[in-house]
Amino acid sequence: MKKYEGYFSFYYDEKSDKIFLEIDKLDEEFLYVNSLAAGVGSNDIGLDRNQLGNDRVVKFERKGPKILLVQPNYKYRAISESEDEKNAVRDAFAQSVLYGFKLVAEEEGKVLVDATDFFISDSHHVISTLKRSKQGSYSLDKSRSALYLPQTKAFPKNSEFEATLTFSGEAQGGYIRSVTPTSSAITVRVHHSFVELPDGDYEPRIFDPRAGYFSTSYYDYATPIGEPLEKRFITRHRLKKKDSNAAVSEPIEPIIYYMDRGTPEPIRSALMEGASWWNQAFEAAGYKNAFQVKLLPADADPLDVRYNVINWVHRSTRGWSYGSSVVDPRTGEIIKGHVLLGSLRVRQDYLIAEGLLAPYKNSTSVPKEMEEMALARLRQLAAHEVGHTLGLAHSYTSSSENRASVMDYPHPLIKITNGEIDLSDAYDDKIGAWDKVAINYGYRDFPSNENEKTELNKIIQESLKNGLTFLSDQDARPKGGAHPYAHLWDNGKSPVTELNHILEVRRIALNNFGENNIQTGTPYAELEEVLAPVYFLHRYQTEAVSKIIGGINYRYALRGDGQPVTELIDANEQKLALGALLSTITPERLMLTEDLLKIIPPRPLGYRRSRELTEIRTSLTFDPLTAAESAAQMTFGLLFNHSRAQRLIEHHARNSEQPGLEYVIDQVIAATWEQKPSNNTYKAEIQRTVNDALLTQLMGLAANEESSEQAKAIVYYKLDELKTWLNSIMKKSDELQKAHFAYAVHKIEAFQNEPEKYKLPVVVDTPDGSPIGSY
Repeated sequence: MKKYEGYFSFYYDEKSDKIFLEIDKLDEEFLYVNSLAAGVGSNDIGLDRNQLGNDRVVKFERKGPKILLVQPNYKYRAISESEDEKNAVRDAFAQSVLYGFKLVAEEEGKVLVDATDFFISDSHHVISTLKRSKQGSYSLDKSRSALYLPQTKAFPKNSEFEATLTFSGEAQGGYIRSVTPTSSAITVRVHHSFVELPDGDYEPRIFDPRAGYFSTSYYDYATPIGEPLEKRFITRHRLKKKDSNAAVSEPIEPIIYYMDRGTPEPIRSALMEGASWWNQAFEAAGYKNAFQVKLLPADADPLDVRYNVINWVHRSTRGWSYGSSVVDPRTGEIIKGHVLLGSLRVRQDYLIAEGLLAPYKNSTSVPKEMEEMALARLRQLAAHEVGHTLGLAHSYTSSSENRASVMDYPHPLIKITNGEIDLSDAYDDKIGAWDKVAINYGYRDFPSNENEKTELNKIIQESLKNGLTFLSDQDARPKGGAHPYAHLWDNGKSPVTELNHILEVRRIALNNFGENNIQTGTPYAELEEVLAPVYFLHRYQTEAVSKIIGGINYRYALRGDGQPVTELIDANEQKLALGALLSTITPERLMLTEDLLKIIPPRPLGYRRSRELTEIRTSLTFDPLTAAESAAQMTFGLLFNHSRAQRLIEHHARNSEQPGLEYVIDQVIAATWEQKPSNNTYKAEIQRTVNDALLTQLMGLAANEESSEQAKAIVYYKLDELKTWLNSIMKKSDELQKAHFAYAVHKIEAFQNEPEKYKLPVVVDTPDGSPIGSY
């Protein structure tokens, strides 16, 4: 057999395609990481090339003829000198035996096991992922699986194993059919890494919720009464100065990230440049050349745990990029940073630019400013995802603080210059002020004469004085979110001001929209692809404004740090926000010009409709009324979220000047149902479409099991008021308006009579925004 000598030496038997693992470190802990080397290629399924799986501390234990791979439970510990205390905690909580190997041979303290079945196994949970995504029922077919020797290697501190796995079954979903040559046989590659654990010289750093880091934690049952049982630390790379007393020093070992060699130019250079921005933050923290970005060596494996890697990943559909890490769960030390960047994202930025600029009047080539915008976004994206692998969480207040962090989700900053759309400053070109604060907190190497805890608190307090704040994911989500300044894909200090601005940008773009938005030789039907992101350009700023209503301003405040804890938002600011939201659903805002509608034909042969387009109820033809309905449902769905409704009730009860749910409903009904229909029949029909969308959302709020009884009561009462008004005005209306009013009365009565049995109308969704803002 061929021997591979390394951290765990092993032998390969070519005749039987087996790996025999030599175990010379019984009862010695090491890190086991499993990954997906070759994926499926569908964002929706979620099995990407070079996707990290689980990382676990494990050890081999011998039990007679069996060799067990055991995962200790590091979530519960006793940090104590007493072995009895440690054993009491160890035995109180379950461990996990991940696999049992049969001993083949032994000599001089070493044992040999047949590890083939362990490596040829569904360690990455491909079967359950396919089932969960409703793509079919599959099983591992070992007759069509084998070890993959090109990426099976041994090194002094890590041993790497890879296998080709084939899963057979019957496809049930369209996603898997679209990305496999034969959907009954899905072949991928899984990777396994056995890695030596880091030495004990790493110094964990205390977690502070204000500092912007992910945390790792465990429960220490040896903790004295009166101290917190749960111990929290930040996740970060190991980094130390050569001279900790020097204001600026080179590191003992720099943090180096490597770029996927499969990335084409000019994308490769843009990604490497954006990732290298982090060196600006490390310089501010007192390091010289501490963070570096290089091209991955030609003979290196991206899944080798020794390399921090930025991967360029192809999928059949657009999707998120990810920054993940291999972390030592004992300490929070990041051992490997691993970024997956979706390659289709850059094409979405091109599409947005095409929609905004209508650039093909005199040329079929892509204008330089479009490429510059797309590459600027890639720089920011690389910096963002690398930031996660440095330990940093999303920072969603930063867009309201002058682009203070690349860890925010940036919507392109679109300016209007001399009445024309200007993308020259769409994305930032550097690291942000908050990013420097965060890296300073996480990575500064303090001289021995300084108290680390005191100095870390000074870093945070100084950032607060400078007006920098940190709020993360749970605070930024639009549906149910309450914070007025923490948002995804927004810009500016004032959400309302920016919504008004983006609506003006949208107006200019739609007024200019036509055949110049597509290249010569492109089917006119593809105007729909370009139109969708422009028509819904305001979606994320609408989300931001909706959170002002029934919102609350707060911080991750600690006692004594001087931050505001919670404060209700001024009533006038909420009313201004409501007015801005209502401006998004006027017929004038939602209608498209006749000239544009005339040049959007049905799809030609070979060009299918996709989820990137607006929904239609017209079978083949573009449907401007349903597009308007979708936009209206978006605004009303945000406004009448059950959590927001409950906060409106609560805040009004606490302070009568705060707008209540009944006030908001009255204002919205006055701006929709009670508006006099336009003499323009197209506008009038859009108004009826908007009215129906509102009715659907109100009834949905009342029917929602999570809505409070008072929220339901208020909606029921307001619907009854609306019904009475409709009956009173119906006779004065024309035939179309009578039909509209009469059917609304019928729906309200049916809902009132049997709310449990009433079937709500189907809500028309907006086209996919992912990865610019799906949630």
